[in-house]
Amino acid sequence: MGEFRKRALRLLGVAAALTLLVAPTSAVAQETQKAPVTVPALTNWSAEQGSYEYGRGARLVADSPAERRVADTLADDLREAGHGTVPVVRSGARTGDIVIDVQASRTSLGAEGYELHAGKRLSVTGATETGAFYGTRTVLQLLAQGDRIPAGRTVDVPRYKERGVGVCACYIHISLPWLENLVREMAYNKLNQLLVELKVKSDAHPEANTWGYYTKDEIRQLVALGDKYHVEIIPEINSPGHMDPWIENRPDLQLTDSDGNKQPARLDVTQQAAFDYYTSLMDEYAQVFTAKSWHMGADEYMLGSDYSKYPQMLKYAQEKYGSGATPQDAYIDFINRVQAYAAGKGKKLRIWNDGLTGANTVPVTAGTTVEHWLNVTVKPSQLVAQGYPLMNAAYSLYLVRGGFHSDTGSLYDQSWDPRSFEGEKLTSSKGITGAKISLWPDNGRGETENEVAVELWPALRHIAQATWGDPHPDATYAEFTARGTAVGHAPGWRDLTRLPVAEGAYTFQAGDRSFQAGVQRTADGYATVRSANGCLEVRGGKLTLNVPLQPGVEATWETCDAQNTLQRWELQPAGGGYRLVNTITQMAVSPADDGRLLQYPPDQHTPAVWHLTAS
Repeated sequence: MGEFRKRALRLLGVAAALTLLVAPTSAVAQETQKAPVTVPALTNWSAEQGSYEYGRGARLVADSPAERRVADTLADDLREAGHGTVPVVRSGARTGDIVIDVQASRTSLGAEGYELHAGKRLSVTGATETGAFYGTRTVLQLLAQGDRIPAGRTVDVPRYKERGVGVCACYIHISLPWLENLVREMAYNKLNQLLVELKVKSDAHPEANTWGYYTKDEIRQLVALGDKYHVEIIPEINSPGHMDPWIENRPDLQLTDSDGNKQPARLDVTQQAAFDYYTSLMDEYAQVFTAKSWHMGADEYMLGSDYSKYPQMLKYAQEKYGSGATPQDAYIDFINRVQAYAAGKGKKLRIWNDGLTGANTVPVTAGTTVEHWLNVTVKPSQLVAQGYPLMNAAYSLYLVRGGFHSDTGSLYDQSWDPRSFEGEKLTSSKGITGAKISLWPDNGRGETENEVAVELWPALRHIAQATWGDPHPDATYAEFTARGTAVGHAPGWRDLTRLPVAEGAYTFQAGDRSFQAGVQRTADGYATVRSANGCLEVRGGKLTLNVPLQPGVEATWETCDAQNTLQRWELQPAGGGYRLVNTITQMAVSPADDGRLLQYPPDQHTPAVWHLTAS
């Protein structure tokens, strides 16, 4: 019995020794098999021996025009990211090079997928230019974590075609640098669609040019950036509801109720003149937007009212579609006429879902993409069964200024994916184009752009993950957010929280107008301008979304309030000095002849250049 116990103990000792020898090797093996950190996460990674080392001798090898376009963009981004100037050459790849390859025969990669292989060289292969481009986004993310990339191979293909962000700059003006940051971040995280509901300053209809519009040159600049980074920028003019930014000065086009009251937010769809007005705006947008889609909104047309207040709607519908038609058929008719007009221009139509209540007898034209945000009678499964391309734009993905904020952590923990609509979760992804997050300015002064950005970046990375790959690649949300920290911001991203001057007391001088005030940084990266009389604030005039957007409104000295976003200012370098721009209204203040400080859109009144002298 004693001998048996000794023999057993010897065997246990040998087993323990083997465990000590084998366990570290297994841990190392597991670590080398682990995919490098990216956003979205790589769904497969085959590790190999060794690593790719990025160094000074690195070149970008690209032969065809498509490959060279991808390489040129990557070279720009490598320089912006601090990786030096990398030449683009045509052939003869050598150790340390990055090779861009577009092979149309690689059909399994689809329109946007790519293969990345890291070894002595780093190679990115796509079946299309877009696929190769997305492979370079992964390269940039890996190099953001160091010049050494573990050897291995991955094939990375998105699950959904449309991966997006929607931004309503529809009443307020969102600064161009902020939107440009967004485009770069979207591309860096492999998002491909930016919906912008905004106003382009109209040449054909100057009566509609209330602030905050964008000039055509500003839009051309944004669209060019989107083209470079493979982000399709889709414009929206919301109609026939929410048209007040366009028709507040056109009462002849406003829907009139049975009591004779004009509705400045509702276009009268029974008028041919209203249709002609709307399509003329579409034509102007076509001068600056290159997207193959047009979004007409079509949401909340009868918000706070109903069709019974507008008997002309029923009359129009019955005259066109017969006695069995309903008032809602007039609304659907307008959608379909816009669809036909857009199709004639080579564009596909997109609408929101909430107007599709089932009270219509006329169907929406086949092929119209429906973006589902609200739980109404007609469910997502019905829309898919009817053959409509369906995008998930769920309310749970909203970020509202001064209001509802998406709970990104909770969505991640639930493994949210684009099948999860408001009111219904589908079992299949068939018919679903993808999903997007949406930013709305309901209380325009509720938060600043920089505050919105803080909320946006985690939500943006989450929607990128949920639409590209596995919606839950990490065990915890904290681990997932660590990915975003690891890869950082996109090359070329501008830190909009940096003040261009030191905090302190200054004399502000513009022409013969001067005042003394202190500049103090706010927590969100703007500045308060403080004098003995209080803090500079824009107030008064007509409010839109709780924001004083009327040109010519005075900036006055008011009691300082750290929570008052209208007291926050940007000092924008210009002409050897600074423009003083209100961060909420996005208008610059300039001295009037009587000494008052008045705000104006920058293209209506040349902004004053303030020279600051420390005092």
